[in-house]
This record gives sequence, structure tokens and C-alpha cells, in this order.
Amino acid sequence: MKIASDILDIAKEKKIMIATAESCTGGMVAVALTDIPGSSAVIERGFITYTNDAKREMLGVHATTLEAHGAVSEEVAAEMAQGALARSRAQMAVSITGIAGPGASEYKPEGRVCFGLAFDDSVVTETIEFGALGRDAVRRAARDHALGLLLKSLCAD
Repeated sequence: MKIASDILDIAKEKKIMIATAESCTGGMVAVALTDIPGSSAVIERGFITYTNDAKREMLGVHATTLEAHGAVSEEVAAEMAQGALARSRAQMAVSITGIAGPGASEYKPEGRVCFGLAFDDSVVTETIEFGALGRDAVRRAARDHALGLLLKSLCAD
């Protein structure tokens, strides 16, 4: 995957380590990056936090944030990314939380995915509505979008 290679090359050149915090993608971003030989120079660790308990225990997401906004929210994505930074030796972390499907709730449709990107003392978030493409397609789209966020951030410096 070309984008993953580009991320690794730029991060290595800039001496930036990356952590991932994934829910609905179940580690797909980490897999895309670690499929490439030499990725250990850049990938510090990955967290798969599928449940709310895992988000709280592994990443320090606040129960009050989960209760107020739900797991699929930019607020939770922000805390996931910040938690991944705080619990690793990475300088950049990307997070993903969403509804891959099938199924949705009255308030959150299938295909809604929230992303967080933390670096230094800042975090940026966004929500993408991929739509009801099917579980596999939503997960792949979320993986690719997260990789794009990493690349864009690395190129911005």
C-alpha cells in the first residue's frame, strides 16, 4: 500500500513514532502500516479498544464522555488519540471509532466514523459519513481515511 509506505518514509525521516487507537477497524490501520518491512522504526504500538471498557481502561477515555456523547463521537475520538499518545512513546496518534454496520441507532447511522489525530499538545477531530456501504467497505474506507490523515499531518510540518 503506497500511502502506508509514504507515511513510514516521512515519519522515519522526521523521527516520529506513531501509535494507533482503533475501534471499528479492529487494527486495520496498524496492519496496513506493519505489513511493510522496517515499520518497527516508526510504529510504536497499537490499541484495539472495541468496547467502552477497553476505551476507558486502555486509553483513559472518561466514562462521562462516553455517557454524554456515546462511543461514536469526536469527543471520544479525541480522548482515544490523546490517550494513545499518553500511554505510548509515540509523537503522533490516530484514532477511529464508528459504526461499520450492519445496523445503526436512531441517532447514529451506519457508516458514521469519527477520527482523532493527536500530536504535540493538540488534537484534531472529524466525522465522515461513509454511508451504509456494508461492514467491510466502511472499515476499509475508515482505514484509508486514517492513513490519509497521518500522511497529511506528516507532510504539513
